[in-house]
Amino acid sequence: MNENNVNAINEEIEIAEDISSLKKVRLEKLEDMRAKGNDPFKITKFDVDAKNADIRANFEEMENKTVRIAGRMMSRRDMGKANFIDVRDSSDRMQVYVRTDDIGADEFADFKKWDIGDIVGVEGFVFRTKRGEISIHAKKIVMLSKSLLPLPEKWHGLKDMETRYRQRYIDLIVNPDVKETFVKRSLVIREIRNWLDSQGFLEVETPVLQTQAGGASARPFETHHNALNIDMVMRISLELYLKRLIVGGFDKVYEIGRVFRNEGISLRHNPEFTLLELYQAYTDINGMMELTENLIRHLAVDVLKTPVVKCGDIELDFSKPFERLSMADAVKKYAGIDWSEIETLEQARALAKEHHIEYEERHLKGDFLNLFFEEYCEDKLIAPTFITDHPVEISPLAKKRPDDPSLTERFELFILGREHANAFSELNDPIDQRERFEAQARLKAMGDDEACGVDEDFLCALEYGMPPTGGLGIGVDRLVMTLTESASIRDVLLFPTMKPLD
Repeated sequence: MNENNVNAINEEIEIAEDISSLKKVRLEKLEDMRAKGNDPFKITKFDVDAKNADIRANFEEMENKTVRIAGRMMSRRDMGKANFIDVRDSSDRMQVYVRTDDIGADEFADFKKWDIGDIVGVEGFVFRTKRGEISIHAKKIVMLSKSLLPLPEKWHGLKDMETRYRQRYIDLIVNPDVKETFVKRSLVIREIRNWLDSQGFLEVETPVLQTQAGGASARPFETHHNALNIDMVMRISLELYLKRLIVGGFDKVYEIGRVFRNEGISLRHNPEFTLLELYQAYTDINGMMELTENLIRHLAVDVLKTPVVKCGDIELDFSKPFERLSMADAVKKYAGIDWSEIETLEQARALAKEHHIEYEERHLKGDFLNLFFEEYCEDKLIAPTFITDHPVEISPLAKKRPDDPSLTERFELFILGREHANAFSELNDPIDQRERFEAQARLKAMGDDEACGVDEDFLCALEYGMPPTGGLGIGVDRLVMTLTESASIRDVLLFPTMKPLD
């Protein structure tokens, strides 16, 4: 073990010992309060009539008026018989002036023993200090909850980032700017609903627990239903149940919900994530492109108040038309390979070996085009770009192109080198769909954990007839990452999946 590791371990031990010691002191203070009949945990409510941000924004109207605020004490400046403290509520911080002559000598003596992190309620009048700071002059202050653990003084390095994700509540306390990301996330989801509702879509809910995974290529989480004594899976997509509703007569439906995929964790992936899926009868991939572009442009303007989003040194202008590029043209542009010259599976395998592209024996010719696209193209697609004409081998739920049945009417939207949306002209031919399902089932039997099986009930629905339909899926988390300039999916999930420390 090197010296740096030893020092880090010693530092962690020292911090843990300090926290334990401070917690003991705070517990003693709590017992002292209880002995005096001042147990803060017995207080059930405190009537708040003002938010700190509103007081700041409307100071001229509120000056000298009595208000009641509540929040966490974040700092203290001791001036003997008077203290200044900062109280942070859900909207902002507020300086509070607390003086012994105003609240009483005994109360002030008790107040002086309070700790940073305690939750307090304040009643007093609004004023501006000689230094120009908008503040509240306390006439009454009460502890509403005792903080038994000290707040961290500083956050830096990977270890602290891990702690921030594991204990988001601490992150939100000491890094209030983090909250803005999640406020924007909430606004994005709300505005998605508002916009789709205005376009005549109906929001619905479909089962999370299913007897068979489908609608995507992903390994599901498996569970068991005791009462029915059957194995079940957590949904990996929203697709197949929503398309059943199109069969049933709904023209426009959507769902925003959690889906679950038993796969790796990375900057872009979390095992559970939020997906928007929508389906519209009597339209196709082109209608989905137009809808996708209009929706994302609307979200940027409505939530961010500008179509221009800056992500580090990169500037994205969502007011401009999104680029459109076929998968084969992208491979030709970025890898210098003309896929039209690859006629056989053997040629595709030889080309993959030449370019050191890893593949499996089960992969067919269309799979290789996708492998080259992933290797050479994805990270180059910075500005919003629709990638079209996916091979049929990787698109089991999309319609084939009438002029080229080896390709499908499908697009993926890439922004900043990552996929944001996936859409099809939906396959509504039950005979073709059965053949695709059976091909997937064969792959599954060969060991492909991400392949789907044959969904007989969905095929039954298609046999009753589904109109021509366009479908779209958008990863909400990745979209929020882009709109909030977040580098990791964990930055836009309040509680990302983490391995337990023990």
